Amino acid sequence: MTSPAIDPATSPAPSPATSTVTSAATSQATGTASTALALTYLYAPGDRPEVVRKALASRADVVIVDLEDAVAPDRRKYALTATAELLTDPQPRPVHVRINSPQDIATLTGLPGLAALRVPKVAHGTDIRRIAELAPGVPLHPLLESALAIEFAYEIATAHPAVRGISLGEADLRADLGVRDGSSLDWPRTRVIIAARAAGLAPPPQSVFPDIRDLDALYASCTHGRGLGFLGRAAIHPRQLPVIERAFRPTPQEIEAAAEVVRAAATDGGALALPDGRFVDAAIVAAARRTLALARRESPV
Repeated sequence: MTSPAIDPATSPAPSPATSTVTSAATSQATGTASTALALTYLYAPGDRPEVVRKALASRADVVIVDLEDAVAPDRRKYALTATAELLTDPQPRPVHVRINSPQDIATLTGLPGLAALRVPKVAHGTDIRRIAELAPGVPLHPLLESALAIEFAYEIATAHPAVRGISLGEADLRADLGVRDGSSLDWPRTRVIIAARAAGLAPPPQSVFPDIRDLDALYASCTHGRGLGFLGRAAIHPRQLPVIERAFRPTPQEIEAAAEVVRAAATDGGALALPDGRFVDAAIVAAARRTLALARRESPV
């Protein structure tokens, strides 16, 4: 696996025709729906255009075209060509691309269908600043996949204005740490969540669940992740989408409690206590409003 965090002085530069991403192109790529409340992120291998097309029709909130781990080395040139051809036109939902090399950046930057780049193997903020130089105007989502990246999580999250979110790459991190039990990653998971929120970014989506058949285990894992502070999850198969959606959407009880908080805040701008004894301040009101926003989002699956 090749890290794309390479010195721009020795990397291919974007062509003049694609050196700037206009706001109009970005709007077309992302559609009318914001990804701020996205819950489902569906991966599709870039060297299989038919799978990418199915992903785009799946009603996932975001489709991630993978040019890295999901593609064999001898297929990556074709994967890039096929992805660039797809992104020549605006797409019905946001398309992120997980890149593998500087050539990917040079080829994809500026295409109307590109909503963001997902940057693997980021170890510190310098990596992201280099990528931002190669992809002016493109939103970036660093993937933290090593112990070193976890140590620099906040620096990475605040490295450049182009950073729109950070995520954890659990498979590589597990290998780096030499652990197998999923719960052993709860500390780095929490670290990444806190770094994102401290940087003013949205809560990260949870990493993929590799077993596409065990949907009960997926739901239990999502419930655990939601308790840690994740918002939504990446998926590797469309059948996982409704489970993720159900796990991360608020329950009727949560919706009613949030509505009560918002109603109370509308009549009193300061801190107050609800009839049931709950204390409400600005942070709790903000959380309640996010809950109601999630409840109002149209279910995509």
